[in-house]
Amino acid sequence: MSLDVDSDNYNLENLNHLTKEELISIILDLREKNRKKLGRKITKPKRTIDFTKYHKRHVVFKLLYLGWDYHGFATQDVSEKTIEYELFRALTICCLIESRQTSNYHRCGRTDKGVSSFSQVISLTVRSNGDDSEELPYCKMLNRLLPKDIRVVAWGPVKDDFSARFDCGSRTYKYWFPRGDLDVDLMNQAIQQVVGTHDFRNLCKMDVANGVVQFYRRITSADIKICSENNQFSTNRNYDMCELTIVGKAFLWHQIRCIVSVLILVGCRKENPNIFKDLLNIENCPRKPQYCLASDLPLNLFDCQFENVNWVIEDESISEIITSLQCSWATHMIKATMLGEMLKNTETLAENKVNNQSIWLIQGVKSKIYQPLLKRPASASLENRIQYYTKKGKLKLECNEK
Repeated sequence: MSLDVDSDNYNLENLNHLTKEELISIILDLREKNRKKLGRKITKPKRTIDFTKYHKRHVVFKLLYLGWDYHGFATQDVSEKTIEYELFRALTICCLIESRQTSNYHRCGRTDKGVSSFSQVISLTVRSNGDDSEELPYCKMLNRLLPKDIRVVAWGPVKDDFSARFDCGSRTYKYWFPRGDLDVDLMNQAIQQVVGTHDFRNLCKMDVANGVVQFYRRITSADIKICSENNQFSTNRNYDMCELTIVGKAFLWHQIRCIVSVLILVGCRKENPNIFKDLLNIENCPRKPQYCLASDLPLNLFDCQFENVNWVIEDESISEIITSLQCSWATHMIKATMLGEMLKNTETLAENKVNNQSIWLIQGVKSKIYQPLLKRPASASLENRIQYYTKKGKLKLECNEK
């Protein structure tokens, strides 16, 4: 058979009678036609605008995000899975900013991997309509480009020199955890010792390499309460949910999770409620004992307070956010209810009562024999760290409040 085969007019019966060379000819012919079709495809040009022709204004955005699946808030060189990466991707696509470098950007808090926020605030300069009565729908524009677990809740106009970082009056963190077999009253007694101005070097991760050499911070309030009684376990209050609330102006790296870790040891009756006094007494305890961090999952930057910010709520966007959160809540509650029923049935099979709902909160390998914090090996002192990094030429002294 001739190799002059019309590739547009063949069927299965014809193909069965073709030689190997003829089949190859048809495949090459089809590939060439597809290449030409792709070459004729019209590509929509990327949207570009001349920012010099538009009004600009300095604004704040209030964000909520579920950080469980992200590597933290701040942009990283090694990962695109951060909140800031998604934010600047959306800001750039909808042409609200020309670049991060030219946007006068500041963030209120820098939450770590796995940490969420209900009220993160950022400030930056964005494109504007120049008319307050018909301003751009910022929330709608950004939310249509952001992942479902990152949402812009509100925005507000501010002065050009406003900074979400330096103009924040106070920050509130919340940490949720199951009661389990924890002594909540004992924990509440202990947490009051961190209120006030203290040197928290033993209750944070010291970031001396980046110039943080001063660890005094002021906590204005701290308390624990039962925030939700689990009626699915009507006769077992160990499934109730507890809420730790800590308010301060600024916090150190991992400060909340270190405090929670020690607090859980108090709740388990492994440490005396006065352990915080001991750790905050730098003369008697100049070096941080070795202990593991509390889990990142329950931690939430819950509120950031600012004066003279008039928040703008877009009705359509806030309704969409509520609907999305309700769907997410329903999904997780269905799973929690199913697990609850499994637990209720399984617990009837056990001879002894098991209340380990909170055992997972402290990360790391657990020793069979508990060693009190003040008797554990300690990390290098602040003075030794400063000496080490100064000698290496790596110490950059500056104010780096997290």
